[in-house]
Amino acid sequence: MRVSDLFIYPLKSARGIAIPSAAIDAFGLTDDRRAMLVDPSGHFITQRELQALAQIDIQPGPSNLRLKMEGKPDIIVPPQHPDNRMDVIVWKSAVSASVADEETNKALSDWLKRDVKMVFFDGLAKRAANPEWAGDDTPVTFSDGYQILVTTTGSLKALNANLAAHGEGAVGMERFRPNIVIDCDEAWPEDRWATIEIGGIRLDLVKPCARCIMTTQDQKTGSRDGPNPMPAMGRVRMSADRRVPGPLFGWNVVPRGEGSVKIGDAVTVIEERPEGWAFKRR
Repeated sequence: MRVSDLFIYPLKSARGIAIPSAAIDAFGLTDDRRAMLVDPSGHFITQRELQALAQIDIQPGPSNLRLKMEGKPDIIVPPQHPDNRMDVIVWKSAVSASVADEETNKALSDWLKRDVKMVFFDGLAKRAANPEWAGDDTPVTFSDGYQILVTTTGSLKALNANLAAHGEGAVGMERFRPNIVIDCDEAWPEDRWATIEIGGIRLDLVKPCARCIMTTQDQKTGSRDGPNPMPAMGRVRMSADRRVPGPLFGWNVVPRGEGSVKIGDAVTVIEERPEGWAFKRR
């Protein structure tokens, strides 16, 4: 098995960026989900309620960020000032984040036709993953809950086979917004993996990822009119473990070291969970 694709999402819920290699530290992949949009109260905003986020491209640069949206003038985001801060909420986590300049926030609000602010997870921001799953002292940025999301090509192939059998089309891996995609022939082997190693880095698969309405959205337009993977996940991937309810696809991963990974790297299974994960049968 080898790494087939790598992705980062510098602005949470905006378009992902395919990359050939990535540095990994305790927070996950470098530059992943370091920026986010919030409403005036500081509550995080995602494609779940604002589908147009799928239309935003973000290009990280050495000293600033460039935001692009079709039909709109580019927004150049200057370096944030660490003293310009606000408390923001990501699910149940409160984070002190730095805030973009007023010009950037006004331009984004005009783009999206609602009042938003862009915030950054900088060196003063603190947040940790759920210790019940990830263990103590595992730092995380603005991701939904964990540092890295891993998926496999064999599992997507199996899901699309179920979709096809019911005349429901097919979806691409981008619907699931993974960080690391592993090329393998088997379907759902990740349910048994407890620990894998890539590029000499130990990666613990700590919790399966429950999926939401974002998987139904085209990741270029935000439209929900195309093929929908939720029915197939409901048929073959509905969790029977009430700790993680709902349809599952992919696993949340905690890195236990630092280094780098690249496309083509070998993936070694270090430890397995023989019982896998419990699913409802239909």
